[in-house]
Amino acid sequence: MVLTRCLAITTTISSSSTSPLLLISSSLSSKLPLSLSKPDPITFPRKIRLISIYKPPMNILNKLGFGFKPSPDPASMENSSVAQGPDDDVPAPGQQFAEFGAGCFWGVELAFQRVAGVTKTEVGYSQGFMPNPSYEDVCTGTTNHNEVVRVQYDPKECSFETLLDAFWAKHDPTTLNRQGNDVGAQYRSGIYFYTPEQEKAAKESLERQQKLLNRKIVTEILPAKKFFRAEEYHQQYLAKGGRFGFKQSAEKGCNDPIRFQTLITAEQIQ
Repeated sequence: MVLTRCLAITTTISSSSTSPLLLISSSLSSKLPLSLSKPDPITFPRKIRLISIYKPPMNILNKLGFGFKPSPDPASMENSSVAQGPDDDVPAPGQQFAEFGAGCFWGVELAFQRVAGVTKTEVGYSQGFMPNPSYEDVCTGTTNHNEVVRVQYDPKECSFETLLDAFWAKHDPTTLNRQGNDVGAQYRSGIYFYTPEQEKAAKESLERQQKLLNRKIVTEILPAKKFFRAEEYHQQYLAKGGRFGFKQSAEKGCNDPIRFQTLITAEQIQ
C-alpha cells in the first residue's frame, strides 16, 4: 500500500507545474495512514511452546546400549497409567497368552516360533511407564520397558511348562540387564504371567533352574502389563531374513542355531 502511494506521488510531480514540495506534502497529509508516523506496537503471544522434532538415528550403537540417548518427551508420559495397566488384549478362542523377555526379541521370538503348539508370536514393549513407545524411546533406557515376546499357544498342544523350558534354554538368566553384547534394561530376563497358574508354574520353574546353576538367577516374575506391539519391521525379523536376507527356519521342532543379525531399519526392509 505504501509503495503504491509513493509511485503516485512521483507521477504527479513529473506532470504538473505545481511545486513538488507542495504536492508531496498534500499527498502525504491526505492519503498516508497515521500509523506511518507512529507505528502500532507489535504484540507477541504470551506463551511460546517449543517443540522438538529431533529423532535419534536407529543404529547398532543403540542396539548395544550405547550412543546418544535423549530422554523422551515428558508430555508423552502423562498417561502412564495406561502403560502400567494389565494387558487386556484377548487371545484367539481356545488359546492362551504367555510373555517373556530374554534379550533381543528377534532371537527370542524365533525360538518360540519353533515350539509346537505355538500359534502366534509378536514382539513388543512392556513393563515400562510410557504409553505407545517407539523403538528409539525404549533404546534411551529411560522408559523401563523390556523387549518382550508375547506368545499365543494352544494349551491342548503346548503346556506353559514347555514354554518355560524354551525360555530358560534361550538365554542366560544370571546376567542383569544384559544378554551377550546387548546391554540395557530393555534386555532383562523376565516372565510375565497372565494367570495365577502361570505365576505358580514360573516360580517353581525358577527354583528348579536355580539348582542347576552356580550363579543367582535375576529373572523377574511379574504380572503381564499393557503390551505395545513393536514396529512392523521387527516382527518375525529373523524368519523374514534379517538385514542380509538369510532366512532362518521357523518350522516347528527346528533345532538350527539361531544366528544374531545386525539391526534392520524400516527403510532397508522396504
